[in-house]
Amino acid sequence: MTTSAAYQLAQVNIARLKAPLDSPQLKDFVDSLDPVNADADAADGFVWRLQDDSGDATDVAVFGDEWLIINMSVWRDTNALTAFMYQGRHREMLARRREWFERVQEAMAVLWWVPAGHRPTVAEAESRLLHLRTHGPTPYAFTFRTSFAPGAAEPVAMAVPEDLGCSV
Repeated sequence: MTTSAAYQLAQVNIARLKAPLDSPQLKDFVDSLDPVNADADAADGFVWRLQDDSGDATDVAVFGDEWLIINMSVWRDTNALTAFMYQGRHREMLARRREWFERVQEAMAVLWWVPAGHRPTVAEAESRLLHLRTHGPTPYAFTFRTSFAPGAAEPVAMAVPEDLGCSV
């Protein structure tokens, strides 16, 4: 689904670490952060991503839980985001996520439309994720599988690669 230039797609996903970031168990994940972030920065349709002083967002607090890490970015549209997510190094990281992150039953990823140029805050992302958990997919907070165009009241189904078991 593409959109007009008036809106861009914000996404956030959080994950609960299985071990500290400096542990041997998470070494491959941590070592992949810079290359994957560089791939994102260069990807067609990439607009912005949340970063701390180190260039990633591993030091950014989310929900006041030190075991949760956050990834938040803005993209031109859903097509640009999915093209990045399911190819190359990012796809490889998705395939290995169970090595590094706990399985969680509640939604850990959410999408929403923002006015072009808007940079979402962590508080905004937390609010959208909590809304999704409470109300399910709506135009305010949705998933890839149940997605909405900007201003649309009815969802548009998106194809998500099943082999990755992606729940977003």
